[in-house]
Amino acid sequence: MAVDQEKEGEINMAKYSGPKCRLCRREGVKLFLKGSRCYSDKCALSRKAYAPGVHGNRRARSKVSDFGKQLREKQKIKRIYGVLENQFRKYLASATKKKGITGEYLMQTLERRLDNVIYRSNLAVSRNQARQLIRQKKFKINNLIVDIPSYQVSKGDIITTESAHINLSSDMETPVWINLKESKDKKEISILDVPKREDIKEEIEEGLIV
Repeated sequence: MAVDQEKEGEINMAKYSGPKCRLCRREGVKLFLKGSRCYSDKCALSRKAYAPGVHGNRRARSKVSDFGKQLREKQKIKRIYGVLENQFRKYLASATKKKGITGEYLMQTLERRLDNVIYRSNLAVSRNQARQLIRQKKFKINNLIVDIPSYQVSKGDIITTESAHINLSSDMETPVWINLKESKDKKEISILDVPKREDIKEEIEEGLIV
């Protein structure tokens, strides 16, 4: 049975098991998919600053159409936050229904995902690792176990973990809308506010997507 183009692309992305550094090279920016390696000299993008493949270097010098720029920006944001096509479309459709700047609402929705909050709080080296920890039921939100990585946190939520195996993974600066408290037997994340666009440091031009 034939698979339509949209579903085929989603299946391929969901099953992608190749080198994550290849995705960074394809988008031309660091997507921070491999934790500390992205900050080291081993980063593939630092050593090979052009797209992968035999024609990658030539493609980097070629002119990209407006549609190509829009497509690459959409692929970039999906890969950074680890979302698939259908889920991304739902986020975008929800953002367009709100009054205000659609792109800002889209970024806020992606930032408020539980897996992103765990990553931003330095309790995981990457969003992928954060998703694994969440599925293993390592976190509670307001004293209730949540094992859904896409769960949307809200202002005032308290996220806690008592797992001794979860420690601070890096010295990355915690966003101003998140507060992390660490004690001997528990770590607590407080959601202080909804993230503002200026608080999000990712190199994303959401206007191209919208």
